[in-house]
This record gives sequence, C-alpha cells and structure tokens, in this order.
Amino acid sequence: MNEHDTHVTRAWVLHPDIKSDRNRRVAAIALDEAVALAAALPNLDVVGTNVVPLPKPHAGKLFGKGKIAELKEILAEAEVELVLVDGPVTPVQQRNLEKEWNVKLLDRTGLILEIFSDRAATREGVLQVEMAALSYQRTRLVRAWTHLERQRGGLGFVGGPGETQIEADRRAIDDQLVRIRRQIDKVAKTRTLHREARAKVPYPIVALVGYTNAGKSTLFNRLTGADVMAKDMLFATLDPTMRSIKLDSGLDLIMSDTVGFISDLPTELVAAFRATLEEVLAADLIVHVRDIAHDNTEEQAQDVRTILKSLGAKDDTPLLELWNKVDLLQGEAHEAAINRANRDPNIHAVSALTGEGLPDFLATLTSLLEVAKTVQELHIPFDQGKRRAWLHEKGLIEEETQGEGGFDIIVRWTAQEARSFDRI
Repeated sequence: MNEHDTHVTRAWVLHPDIKSDRNRRVAAIALDEAVALAAALPNLDVVGTNVVPLPKPHAGKLFGKGKIAELKEILAEAEVELVLVDGPVTPVQQRNLEKEWNVKLLDRTGLILEIFSDRAATREGVLQVEMAALSYQRTRLVRAWTHLERQRGGLGFVGGPGETQIEADRRAIDDQLVRIRRQIDKVAKTRTLHREARAKVPYPIVALVGYTNAGKSTLFNRLTGADVMAKDMLFATLDPTMRSIKLDSGLDLIMSDTVGFISDLPTELVAAFRATLEEVLAADLIVHVRDIAHDNTEEQAQDVRTILKSLGAKDDTPLLELWNKVDLLQGEAHEAAINRANRDPNIHAVSALTGEGLPDFLATLTSLLEVAKTVQELHIPFDQGKRRAWLHEKGLIEEETQGEGGFDIIVRWTAQEARSFDRI
C-alpha cells in the first residue's frame, strides 16, 4: 500500500428525483443503491446523502439556483471533496457544478466506470473497461476527465491529480479505441478456443445470472469450492469465472458466475461487457439468482429479464429462479417465500449462506439437465464429413455404423446442440 492509499475521500451522494421522468424509480431505494455503489469503491467515506426533487433537469446546471446555493453550504460545512450524482450529468452541467461547489463530481456512469476499473482482473476485463471509459470520455471533451484523488493500478488515465490527464482529441481517442478493439479481438479468440475445448467435453453449462449483490458468487463458491470474491458489495464479481463440478447424482457440469446486472447500466458498459456474457447465451440452463429479501426485488428481477432479452438469450433455454437470502426473511415473510416456491417447480427458495433449500435445487438442476438431452437417429451421407466431424468433436455420438451411402449415427444432445448442428 502506498501513501496515496491512506487518503479517504469525503463524498456526498445526490439522487435527482426527476418528476418528468416516466421511468423514475422509488427515490429512497434508488438512493440506497447509489450509496451501495459508492461503498464499492475503496477509500471513500459517504458523509451524507440527499434526494433532490426536480420537476425537470436544468440544461446548464442540472439543479435550480436556490438548490445549488443550499447544497453549496451543506457540502462546504461537511468538507466534501467528491459529489456523486445518481443519474446522467452532461459535461457542461458537470463543469458548472464543480465550479459552483468547488468539488469533484462523478455521475452514475463515471462512478460505475471507476468501480469497474478497480475490479477488472482478467486481461479482457481490463481492456473492456478501458474501452468503455474511452467511449464515455469521447463524449465529454469539453472538459478534462475528473477522477478520485488516489493512485492505484488499473487504467492508465485514472489516477491522482498529480498525474497527466488525457487531453487528446476525438481522433486520438478513436485511435486508442481501434488499438484496444484489436487487443480484445485477440483475447476473445483465446476465449473462443477455451470454449471450443470445453465443448468437446459433453458437460452441460449452467450460467448464474442476477442483479448485482444477489449472492451469485456466494452460491458459486458453496457449490464449486472456488474462491471467488464474495462480499456484501455491488459488483464484487466482474470477470466471468467457470468451474466444473460433479453433483451428488454423479452429473458433471460446468458452472459460470457472471458480472451482476444493474438498472441503468451505462450504455458504454452494456456494449463493452457483452462479450463477457457470451457464456450465458451458450448455457444449457440459466439460474436467475434473486435477493428475495431486498425491498426492490421485483424491479431488480425485471431489470435482469430485460437485459437477458437484450443479450439475445433463447426463450427455449430452461431458466430457474433461485430466491436467495431467505435466511434474512423473518416469520410470515419467510414462510410465504417457501410456500410460493413449493407451488412453482421453476422457483427455489434458498440461502447460499446457510445451505437451506440447496439440496432440492440441485435435484431439480440434475433432472432438468438430464431431461434436456435427447436421443436421436441421424443419417449423414459421405459427402457431409464436416457435420460428422462436428458430432465427434462435441462428443455427442452414442453409436455409429457405416452403411450404404453414409453413416447411421445415434446422438444424445440438447436442443441447443441440435440447432447448432442444423446450421452446419
């Protein structure tokens, strides 16, 4: 740890509650999430919060004169160094508010980018964050990049005030983006090779998805014995992690832990992290992990469904809902969750922390994955060697005999594998 790491930045979180926004969320819940986002950054002390009611945003300064003056006094008295605005802030608004309040300011996108730059661990993750941050900065060339007053690893352009800030024009940024995309393509090819290598092992893939902090990594660690970072913190996991496990039933499978979803994820990051969510599209079964004890669990679940749809997840891929953290529910609420899950075979109420409900969930997992594989007879003519080679490569052939004009083959495969074969 260097000397810069000991400095704690005093921060204030503002949630603009914009009345003209038809899609606005419950202000108190949105503010709590914004505070949780801030808590995901090291060396940051949130000393205060405000919900700021707004009929509509002011073009130049976001807030009205009276509110700006009122907040200026509050921020000065609290010796705030950084203001986090939970929502979009234009470059002009950001510059004006920083001048008015004499603080640094980050909007929701900037804050999430800071978190991602802190957390990305794999080569692809680091490159994806750098590309997202450059795309974000490209739209904000009216001013220099604002950042937290600390030095750490990660992106070269996110550091302390003593470091040189990027002052490149759009062409320079575009050149960097081209370079990064080339590097990402190389890394993606490596991941494709790894995925093809896994495909040769006829193990089904189970992808864990869910809102950030729903407990995916805790569940992943419990089931696989892995040591993935699992904390009560937003975006604890950024890079996809995969482990093969053998269930008590004897079934082998590959489990994938993915980056948590969040409402209003910056568009730059949706595009940048699409590649890291490819495992979800390749999955034989998707497990949607929900924090059932969260006040906003229904809205979070809907956000996850929306993102899955936008990613192109197949409607016919089996999906289980895992209502996690039932250990946090008390009395009637706990009983109601258990009863609801008992009535629906696609819902399981569990606690990844205590293990409650997991045996039943794993039994359902086994039956779904086994049922998902069907046996089929195929006849492949001699001139379709590529199709036969693909079946051998995937390890799908149960029996093969050579007859007149081609091969008679019995395969055992999933519906997704059958669709892939049809496209060859």
